[in-house]
Amino acid sequence: MRSIPRRSFLARSLAAAAGLALPAWARNGLAQPGESAPTPAAAFDSLRVERPSAPPDSLREGFPSVLLAAAGDTVLGYNLQDHFDAQLAAGQTREQLWPLYFACVRQLLDQADLSIVNLECGFTERGEKLAKNFNFRARPELVEILKHGGVDVVSLANNHIRDYGRAGVEDTIATLDRSGIRHFGAGRNLRVARRPCILERQGLRVGLLGYYFQAPPDMLEPAQIYATAKRWGAAGCYQNLDCIRAMVRADVEELIPRVDIAVPFFHWGKEGSYEVRDYQIELAHLCVDLGCKAVLGAHPHRLQGVELYRGAPIFYSLGNFVYGGIKEPSDRLSALARMRIGRAGSIEADLVPLHFTTWPERAFQPSVLDGVEREDALRRIAELSRSFPATLPQLATYLGDAQPVPGR
Repeated sequence: MRSIPRRSFLARSLAAAAGLALPAWARNGLAQPGESAPTPAAAFDSLRVERPSAPPDSLREGFPSVLLAAAGDTVLGYNLQDHFDAQLAAGQTREQLWPLYFACVRQLLDQADLSIVNLECGFTERGEKLAKNFNFRARPELVEILKHGGVDVVSLANNHIRDYGRAGVEDTIATLDRSGIRHFGAGRNLRVARRPCILERQGLRVGLLGYYFQAPPDMLEPAQIYATAKRWGAAGCYQNLDCIRAMVRADVEELIPRVDIAVPFFHWGKEGSYEVRDYQIELAHLCVDLGCKAVLGAHPHRLQGVELYRGAPIFYSLGNFVYGGIKEPSDRLSALARMRIGRAGSIEADLVPLHFTTWPERAFQPSVLDGVEREDALRRIAELSRSFPATLPQLATYLGDAQPVPGR
């Protein structure tokens, strides 16, 4: 993706303002020919977070760093596919609809060196439906929505990658490969599913790992979701905390010497809950202790609190993003996480608050919050983060008393 100018984010936070002027087609949920993607990005308004070992000017011009943008659960099938088909029937063309769903956030993803989402649906029209609570899939052609949205890489380590069996996993990976979208967290066996996705940006090597894990009583899915030595599926362990500890430790220790920046993406926690479970905290801290620069999470379909641990941001649940799993949710709040990470270990991070859908005006289109809505959203996320010893400076300002920033 296009890189933003490499000047201090702290300086930018004093210089730029958020504020969205959406064209009519984006407000109304319909694309019109010839109009470009809307919405300037909100200012990156966090304060700098630096590990003590990093030089104080490590994020200034001339020092290598990478801007990552990460978002949560993304489902392009189910209600979204129905909406897409209804717009086709109403006279819209595919070329008009491909960019629609990411229109209000596309510029934020374009500004990043690397944009990541959790793809919680397969791209397939084959396969046998697995017996479980919900099964998500999308027609393979709808991968164009990801391409037009500016997504670089997706995590497949989740409870829906094998909703339609081996054929569903095979078709999803083949579709992503043909489209040039990188992926991690699933594969033809567990060894392949555990492989990191390593990409180079701004001269730095970024390594991504993906895992699906839920401890009892959170787990509601069949064990068949997981890859084994002979089965296609997701990376992770079925309800066995000792197993996932050992797996994560082995994979992270093997990855750290190969990359400048390591980031795991977990699918974990209790669905529908704002509560961060002890096992989420344990696994996240393990990753940071081993050298990961940040930790990402999804699955609860709710935003959960953000912790700052030894200088590394931990986004326990990023909520929903371009999510066709529900039309009119009781809680529309979501967020895009942004992290500027330098080779020497310096990290800046913040959240861009979103409403992930507005039915029917902006169906399945995340929109950036502004003004009072944005302030209320950040205040709410700060409250969800209050129990942690430290959180992002952006959020700590809403808690009344500044939280300490622990370091290595």
